[in-house]
Amino acid sequence: MNAPDHNALDNETFRALWRDWIAAHYPSTLRNPLQRLTGEAARRWLRAQWQAGWRAPGLARAWGGMGLSLDKQLIYQEELERHGVARPIDHGLRLLAPVLLAYGTDAQKAAYLPRILNAEDMWCQGYSEPNAGSDLANLKTAAVRDGDDFVVNGQKIWTTLATDANRIFLLVRTSSEDRKQKGMTFLLADLDTPGIAIRPIQTLAGDAHFCEIFFDDVRVPAANVVGRVGDGWTVGKALLGFERLSHGSPELIRHALQVLRQTGAALGEDAGAGFALLLAGFECDVADATALYEQVCETALAGGDADDDFSMLKLFNSETLQRLAEAVTEVAGQAGGLMGAGALPGLDADPEWLYMISRPVTIFGGTSQVQRNLIATRTLGLPRS
Repeated sequence: MNAPDHNALDNETFRALWRDWIAAHYPSTLRNPLQRLTGEAARRWLRAQWQAGWRAPGLARAWGGMGLSLDKQLIYQEELERHGVARPIDHGLRLLAPVLLAYGTDAQKAAYLPRILNAEDMWCQGYSEPNAGSDLANLKTAAVRDGDDFVVNGQKIWTTLATDANRIFLLVRTSSEDRKQKGMTFLLADLDTPGIAIRPIQTLAGDAHFCEIFFDDVRVPAANVVGRVGDGWTVGKALLGFERLSHGSPELIRHALQVLRQTGAALGEDAGAGFALLLAGFECDVADATALYEQVCETALAGGDADDDFSMLKLFNSETLQRLAEAVTEVAGQAGGLMGAGALPGLDADPEWLYMISRPVTIFGGTSQVQRNLIATRTLGLPRS
């Protein structure tokens, strides 16, 4: 479904139209930017956008997207955040679509992009393994060529919402004869293929978004290789770049800051004499993150390379979110350890849940250690150890 050409509108007209459409079509009960939108609720929301021509702001109109200019893409994201729209796990559009456009064949683009747009296919990402998390070059899941197929054996872990997905993009090892990075291949697979088993992992936050996936003699067509066989490291690194960019917005820390304000207001004088100083410090941190985000966006709008700055944003935002969640828990006192909203009278948020969901943010999209190494070597020009 082709979207109308919104680039013909001035920015404020576009903003008003998008804001009004969100208000009319997004369920008010799901307004929480820290919540993940999953399952059928995610499909309904994404499908509604597609049917109304509001899907895929950065995807070219030739491929069914909106093809928005960068300034309108920023407005698009700002209005989602302003309304408090929960985050759908849309790996197909956010991560895979840019990779297909850069490295996929015409047949792969024609087969997969329309199904991503109409939410017929929901994708998960198969990168991490029990002994290959941040060190992806150490992955062991093997794919051996057999006629027109690859036969895959191995295990993936921390695969977000594999239970909601029907397809997976994954890195596999197709060779061990050269250095580790040279023997990796980027592969697409159907999750209903015989030999694939999915096991959810219950987290401390009470959800089962993470999963283990086991591959036992799984046959995947060789036509499902994206890029060249053995060049998966290049494709995989590009995908991680798209993921880091998506984590650059200060939306989550702004929301967590509001929860901290509400916690102090609920406690009143019991919040303690140092609360105002604590709050002011975090207000400065959020203002810094917002300013850096705006600066990076301006660089991108001007056609500059902002990849290294997004690493800084990802690092600063994720660690600030963790510190904010810890502060909320400490300020809430005994109520900070109770599960469920309303544990503290006057506070609708759940401090314990906020604390638990903040723990993995310094891991996904590249760990804090990886981000520091990238900043040290690429931005500061320091020698590799």
